Amino acid sequence: MRILFVGDVMGSRGRDMLATYLPQLKGRYRPQVTIVNGENAAGGRGITGKIYKEFLQAGADVITMGNHVWDNRDIYDFIDTAKKLVRPANFPVKTTPGHGYVYVQVNQLKLAVINLQGNALMAQSLDNPFYKADELLAEIHRQTDLVFIDFHAETTAEKEALAWYLDGQVSAVVGTHTHVQTNDARVLPQGTAYLTDAGMTGAYDAILGVKPEKSIERFLTQLPTRYEVKEDGRGVLGGCFVDLDETTGRARKIEPVKINADNPFDFDA
Repeated sequence: MRILFVGDVMGSRGRDMLATYLPQLKGRYRPQVTIVNGENAAGGRGITGKIYKEFLQAGADVITMGNHVWDNRDIYDFIDTAKKLVRPANFPVKTTPGHGYVYVQVNQLKLAVINLQGNALMAQSLDNPFYKADELLAEIHRQTDLVFIDFHAETTAEKEALAWYLDGQVSAVVGTHTHVQTNDARVLPQGTAYLTDAGMTGAYDAILGVKPEKSIERFLTQLPTRYEVKEDGRGVLGGCFVDLDETTGRARKIEPVKINADNPFDFDA
């Protein structure tokens, strides 16, 4: 099974990059499932119903979220009926709307897509993502061994630890949230594909998608500064491609995807 994942779509510049390059990436990789992280899609904070539908129309099969899932209150109006949107599964089950995982049917096979959020250095302290993964997999493995996890977390250590903890139990653990693509894509010994961070999709001449002057001001003054998403200029798209053995659920390969001015897209590459 071939999976294409696109990391944190940041604001309108990110949405433009997705609309422009997703069809071309699909042409190259021929994915059977396309997953897009959309937690920053609406001006850097959350997602709207309109953007959710735009992503599906652009070719996404599942939209994952993260710590900004509730920032745009529009989400409360559609999250319970959005069958292809998953928010972090380790929010409290009894009080949190929406779903933490979803199944995607591919011919006779099912892929489970799980969204989890880390706890280390995050503002929210959610249920332990390790124990939550155990709980979910006890149910999911009754239906499929093909499992993709978007782990939205701050620290490299927590992301690596979850991947090693679940090595051989899930097909892939791909990190999001820190917006900078890491150079450590690999398949772990028991067959789980891993990448610490897929990178972001948005403005290239920015700091994590934010106007540089706003980010620099915070470091210079040590005062609260309102970040402003950079919505123009050159763009970047970050993500990865994962190829799975449909029989075992283990990964055959994981390949980073990066498009920017220094790495222009070459369809024939």
